[in-house]
Amino acid sequence: MSVDREALGAAFDALDADLDTLLGFDCDALTTPELLAWLGRVEKVRRRLPALEHAVINTLAHQATPEELGGKLSHALAEATLISRPQAARRVREAADLGPRHGLTGEPLPPVLAETAARQRQGTLGCEHVTVIRRFCHQLPGWVDQPTRDRAEADLAELGSQRRPEDLATLAERLDNALNPDGNYTDDDRARRRGLILGAQGPDKMSHLSGWITPELRATLEAAWAKLAAPGMCNNLDEQPCIDGTPTQDAIDTDARGPAQRQHDGLLAALRAMLASGELGKHNGLPASIIVTTTLAELEAAAGQALTGGGTILPMSDVIRLARHSHHYLAIFDQGKTLALYHTKRLASPAQRIVLYAKDRGCSAPGCTVGGYYSEVHHVTPYAKSGTTGIDDLTFGCGGHHPITEKGWTTRKNSKGDTEWIPPSHLERGQPRTNIYWHPEKLLRTDEDDEDES
Repeated sequence: MSVDREALGAAFDALDADLDTLLGFDCDALTTPELLAWLGRVEKVRRRLPALEHAVINTLAHQATPEELGGKLSHALAEATLISRPQAARRVREAADLGPRHGLTGEPLPPVLAETAARQRQGTLGCEHVTVIRRFCHQLPGWVDQPTRDRAEADLAELGSQRRPEDLATLAERLDNALNPDGNYTDDDRARRRGLILGAQGPDKMSHLSGWITPELRATLEAAWAKLAAPGMCNNLDEQPCIDGTPTQDAIDTDARGPAQRQHDGLLAALRAMLASGELGKHNGLPASIIVTTTLAELEAAAGQALTGGGTILPMSDVIRLARHSHHYLAIFDQGKTLALYHTKRLASPAQRIVLYAKDRGCSAPGCTVGGYYSEVHHVTPYAKSGTTGIDDLTFGCGGHHPITEKGWTTRKNSKGDTEWIPPSHLERGQPRTNIYWHPEKLLRTDEDDEDES
């Protein structure tokens, strides 16, 4: 199918011009009914806009390669539009449900939620309505037949054009109960819903854990908590916490923790024991363990913070507590540069991997927030050219960024020892070359600091 690129560009130019005209109007002289009508028109335009990008996103998902995109589709969308990655991922998922599709042989297919998509294009459904309908459709049990699903989706789309999102959510719940009054869900239905989300750390370094767990995981937790979350067990406030056997009566009587706190401490004890057992084997060449980096000054002062290989910020009190039963590794840096760790084998040594946890902390691609635990070791200069594996030429790259190197993307070390990621020409927009996320302290550096290190 041919595309009139000039007409497409002209349409966007006309849209921009019309928006400039609207922004120039003074609404002070309008009456209350006219102002409310204006808001209604604005909302209709806002509701229709997402339909513009659904086809584009689905086409990219169908034909663009990770090398062309510079990684995952959601990451490319976030970079191209400067929106958050969670927002980009949500738009990709919505496009999959509401945008036009193509079959395996290239034939055009209607959207998965055809009626919802049609009403969104008309401007009668907003993003909150769409969220309610998508959640309803995705949570339906697998045994509900397709005609019934289509009818339910069409009914909700029609109701949504007449009601506020919260009213639609109530009606969706009633409809779900009508379709599945006995709550007969299969293992596949439960498997689709399972998931745990570990939220970002707050100012107090605490994190919110949420999600849905399967009956199997619940039963496992119940059995573990019956032992480890009992009063007097695994109490970190005790000088010698009881983690095995039976706690003393005094430990039980003086345990001031609530059930939720005991369950937290019990889960921590179970996971700590699992790591200590060594039965988890190796991860990326190192025994599965908590890797923490800090400075000698902070250790001596027993103050400050440390960073784990997963990107978690640990208060120094927690670091010291963990260090009581850990094996230590000393990585030495000379004015920010690692002392020599070189060999001729292609794979990085365990010592080099540990140093990278301290040096890079996570994926070095600009803006990437994937921690060291989930990153691979990357040769900045391809091993085929250098024939050596030196610590100064190594960096971390996550599973999304590492594969795109040498496929349009290149990497290099700058004069400060930081890894620069150079995009192919079609992705070049003057974006940052290095990742400052793992090194926020560099934002506070002055030119004089840089001169001192050179």
